[in-house]
Amino acid sequence: MVSSKMGEALNSQIKQEQYSSHLYLAMAAWSESQNLKGFGHWLRVQADEERGHALKIMGYLLDQGAAVTLKGIDQPPSDFKSVQKMFDDVLEHEKKISEMINKLYAQALEEKDYRTQIFLQWFVTEQVEEEANVVETRQKLAELGEKSSGVYWVDKELKKRGAK
Repeated sequence: MVSSKMGEALNSQIKQEQYSSHLYLAMAAWSESQNLKGFGHWLRVQADEERGHALKIMGYLLDQGAAVTLKGIDQPPSDFKSVQKMFDDVLEHEKKISEMINKLYAQALEEKDYRTQIFLQWFVTEQVEEEANVVETRQKLAELGEKSSGVYWVDKELKKRGAK
């Protein structure tokens, strides 16, 4: 069973994952309003992943007999100046989430909570992938330029996410 301190910290992470989902939905809505359906698609998939992360933590808490307390989330921004700036924001947000996951892992280490350490290892690995995916898109945007047809090429590429 997780300590009450760890349970509280994991409940706070659920809130952060839910906020991430809302943030990416707001970004998807903005992208689609700019006729960038591929960016919108990529961000919708990302929003679903973040919601899945929240549910994964919730399931873990329940499996450990800990209380789940869903906390209110802040309203995300709804206006983004450009896709490059938006993906800069995505990267900063993912780095912030990585830092939060690392703090949870450190707390589990300190508490000698080996079950939670093992559980959180998946999130540590996931954050490496999350950041790498965003860096790749940011790099493409930077190299192609915002005012070129390159944005539309990246938009077309992002539409393929999750396609089989």
